[in-house]
Amino acid sequence: MNLRAKIYVESQKKSVQAKLDARLASLKEKGIDEAAIKKDATVRMLKAGVRKANFRLKSIAAQEKLNQERAQAKIDKVAAEKAAREAPKKEAAEVAPGKKEKKGKKEKPEKQAKQEGKKEKPEGKKEKQEKKAEKTEDK
Repeated sequence: MNLRAKIYVESQKKSVQAKLDARLASLKEKGIDEAAIKKDATVRMLKAGVRKANFRLKSIAAQEKLNQERAQAKIDKVAAEKAAREAPKKEAAEVAPGKKEKKGKKEKPEKQAKQEGKKEKPEGKKEKQEKKAEKTEDK
């Protein structure tokens, strides 16, 4: 529901409620009993208008509450980020005298150039098994 429509829905509810009260009063003046008043089409229509207005007002209130919670969550998130940014600065100032050096990237060994004209043979089963056995023994 459109949040800006709240004013209009409230005014509609007031006007429908006033019409309903006037209709009920006029029917009671005529001396109509309660059962007939409940069955009156105009009264039922006006009561439906009041119910619609109440439903719309509840949905608007729920939307406003949700928007308020979102705004509060956003404020909390910004405050948490700000605190997180300030905390490392304070820790860095305390740790600065005993600062550790960063490790550099590992250098990759350069690939050896293949011998001219000769292709390397793929490993056989025995060689693969021997490598696996060496790795397990090293562990």
